Amino acid sequence: MKKILYTTCLLFILSLSSSCNKWLDLEPRDGITRQEFWKTKEDILAAVSGCYTSLLAAPPTAGDRSLLEYMFMFGELRADMISAGPSITPAEVDIMNVNITSDNGIASWASFYRTINYCNTVLDNAPNVKSTDPTLTDAILNGYLSEALTLRSMMYFYLVRTFSDVPLKLKATVKDTDLENLAKTKQADILKQIVADLKKAESYAVTTYGNTKSDKGRVTKFTINALLADIYLWMEDYPASIAECNKIIESQRYALVGSNSAWYNTVFFRGSSTETIFEFDQAIENPFFNLLVNTRRRYIASPFVASEIYIPDETDPDNVYDIRPGSFYNNAFTIQKYGTENPSYVKWQAYRLSDIMMIKAEALALTGGGAEALELVSNLRTRRNAVKATEQNVDPGDSDAICDYILAERAREFAFEGKRWFDLLRHAKRNNYSRIDILLDVVSKTVMPTLQQSAITKFRDYNSHYLPIPQVDINTNPSLIQNPFYTK
Repeated sequence: MKKILYTTCLLFILSLSSSCNKWLDLEPRDGITRQEFWKTKEDILAAVSGCYTSLLAAPPTAGDRSLLEYMFMFGELRADMISAGPSITPAEVDIMNVNITSDNGIASWASFYRTINYCNTVLDNAPNVKSTDPTLTDAILNGYLSEALTLRSMMYFYLVRTFSDVPLKLKATVKDTDLENLAKTKQADILKQIVADLKKAESYAVTTYGNTKSDKGRVTKFTINALLADIYLWMEDYPASIAECNKIIESQRYALVGSNSAWYNTVFFRGSSTETIFEFDQAIENPFFNLLVNTRRRYIASPFVASEIYIPDETDPDNVYDIRPGSFYNNAFTIQKYGTENPSYVKWQAYRLSDIMMIKAEALALTGGGAEALELVSNLRTRRNAVKATEQNVDPGDSDAICDYILAERAREFAFEGKRWFDLLRHAKRNNYSRIDILLDVVSKTVMPTLQQSAITKFRDYNSHYLPIPQVDINTNPSLIQNPFYTK
């Protein structure tokens, strides 16, 4: 049954693809969705499954990358935890060296808008199925709408953190007459939209599907709470972020996995762990073997990871060890977090309980709750067997110092999970960029010496912290205006 559903949803997403290069032209072949789909609740399930499949499936456009590969690159390339591997591309090197131009091919949002369009297609068409399928209840329909709203919101959250202002499209493209030359919408307005969508989704969502695998691999109320907590933290609405974290923590549905060598296999390899809130769990191989493992890998772990993130414990190296450095080989700096086998099906962890603990700690630190924030950090470190060498003695009243500690602990906890650049940028931009020093410090670790002064100058322009609008879309959409930094 699972194989049949996977095949059905894959055919569905392929039916929504097109060979055209028009702006956001994601037109399906005429007749498929309107005449053959949208008759039964099973059709809606297949369409929703297609939305999930698109998170991992290679896109239909020849030569493009999967959405997950972009999620990894956008979250890691500009940060300090990966370095160039043997087959890194010039475009990737330019991003690492803060030498980005408007024609850099990594600056692509097509995969995100493709998934957004799949979600929009569900949102536009699913309600009409009630007229043809009397077994489709409001509760079932609303559950599916919740999933589509949440996945669409997640895609937009990635886009605004990567490109800042982007076009906001809330209706599906299903035929040529639906094509629009959309202008950009302000980041703040998109964030307001996705918060409103997620609040609606929360009212529709289920708390459980009745089995662990679905509860981890599909959107639940707690997935929505986690995404909202992250969004509120980015928006600097700390009380709202804490409130969303508390919904998850107080549910008592999640617990950190034990501090032993089985942690990695339990959480990442097998998946559906007690600490996982939402993971990508489709029957499709992930893209990381070629990116991180094979002899022509594009990325390796930065030396900074071994020297400053996972510091060896010199006093008791045999009996005390942090359980997390196993995500890469110290000697060859090969990143093995997503498996060393080919193909690999290791799960991408979108949100775990540890993420919620650190989000809450950061929000607490910035609202006078320093002591409680440090307790959360300490609890996580204890569960991960963090070594004494990485412990910091921080004043509970010093919010910046606590946040720096949290940032360091997040680096250990979420290494190579596509979060690092967004963490750095969030901390740097806080209070009108009161901590720009965080980004400037990254330059010395990542940028080649001859370009460091240039990189520092660029980073002082806050517009440089976002990637350029894809040039192909600038060329085809007269309503789009390039991001300010890239028009100089």
